[in-house]
Formats: sequence, C-alpha cells, structure tokens
Amino acid sequence: MEHLDILISEEEIKKRVKELGKQITQDYRGKELCLICVLKGGVMFMVDLAKEIDLLLEMDFMAVSSYGNEKTSSGVVKIIKDLDEPIEGKHVLIVEDIIDSGRTLSYLVKILNDRKPASLRICTLLDKPEKRVTDVRVDYVGFTIEDKFVLGYGLDYMQKYRNIPYIAVLKDE
Repeated sequence: MEHLDILISEEEIKKRVKELGKQITQDYRGKELCLICVLKGGVMFMVDLAKEIDLLLEMDFMAVSSYGNEKTSSGVVKIIKDLDEPIEGKHVLIVEDIIDSGRTLSYLVKILNDRKPASLRICTLLDKPEKRVTDVRVDYVGFTIEDKFVLGYGLDYMQKYRNIPYIAVLKDE
C-alpha cells in the first residue's frame, strides 16, 4: 500500500510476540491463564500471542466504548460486550493493541479487579507513554512508540487496514 509508511515490520512483530510469549510462559509457569482481549484492535495480537504461550489458557473478549470523543474522553466506559466467564480466582492478562492516555484501560482494570481475579496484569503491543494521563502499570510491552496515528495488525482507520500484517502510519498527503 503505497500511501503507508511501515513503522514496525511483520518480522519485527513476529519476533517480539514470540519473546513476549516466552516471558509470559515463564512468569505464569504452573498456573492457568485467562487472556482477555479488548475488541476489536487486540484480536490479531492476542491470537498470535496465545500461540506463543506454552500454558493451559482461556481466551475471553470484551468490547468497550468510551463516552465522548477520544481526545476528551472522561475514561467512563460503556461495556458493549462483557466477558462470557467469571474471572474470580483466575490469573488474568488483559491483551491490548495500544495504550495511549490509559483512561479506558484504567477504568477497565477497576471493573475487572472488582471481580476478584487471583492476579491482573496488562500486555500491550504498542505503548505511547508520552500520551498517558492516568497511572496504568503495563507489565508487558511489545513496542514503545512516539505519538503517531498508527494502523495495521488489528489497528484501524475508519474500520479499515486492520488486516495488514505490520504497523504503519499514513503518509502525509
């Protein structure tokens, strides 16, 4: 796609996902793990990550919507699709595509912690720490990136580009 600049290649993503899978496998050795994907952006990352984790695991999905526009989101989240199974007593890993302000994720962590998991950690493919406005502890980070609008590998622009196998930015037109 000639109107895109590749920021992180497919090969770099595969290598990093494999490393994350190995680290998560070590950290949760002897435990069952429940991966929770925040739809829709995190799906490709979670599927690839799950293949690299050598443990018994469950996968579940949540869809959330922030009220207001993204630039002024209060962090109040409407749950559009909740988990299918309870997480009480389970080791839970939230799998995100990207974390920027952290507002939505911070709210989600509060909601999930109220459900009494044995542990709750966060894994994100992409982290934009300079955009952070809340204190969210991210346990596993694929790549730290600067503040650019990115797409691909699950991330979209107007619901398009999710299927490209790399992370890209739109070229300045």
